[in-house]
Amino acid sequence: MAQYNLNVNGTNHQVEVSHEDTPLLWVLRDHLKLAGTKFGCGIAQCGSCTVHVDGIATRACSLPVSAAEGKSIITIEGLSEKGDHPLQKAWIEHDVPQCGYCQAGQIMNAAALLEQNPNPSDDEIDSAMNGNLCRCGTYLRVKAAIKTAASQMS
Repeated sequence: MAQYNLNVNGTNHQVEVSHEDTPLLWVLRDHLKLAGTKFGCGIAQCGSCTVHVDGIATRACSLPVSAAEGKSIITIEGLSEKGDHPLQKAWIEHDVPQCGYCQAGQIMNAAALLEQNPNPSDDEIDSAMNGNLCRCGTYLRVKAAIKTAASQMS
């Protein structure tokens, strides 16, 4: 068993896993009980598992826990303590979620976008959100929510 020190949502955790290549996703869900980060495809193609690692939107299903040690990890649970981040409010305002499965990954990817580019164009939103799949097809609502959040954050 290997031990890793992880800083998740501002709290230090020591986790013990059987393999150094265990995906961060399973450490978050199974060891730290942070179930907001979802398993979708397992090959970093759908975006459901998106978290921030040192401020960069990262697919947790393909990042080994060994590569996450010593980095700052933020999950959907850590984006805002009360669920009142401008993106979360805009998601509700625009009625974005349908089944809701992809939403944590969508929001985390959008949050990373707005950190890097506080006033993105439609093309920049499309480019940044490309690869975050939504089976319910709420892409237009996602874009509207990102634009609303951007206007409230600036």
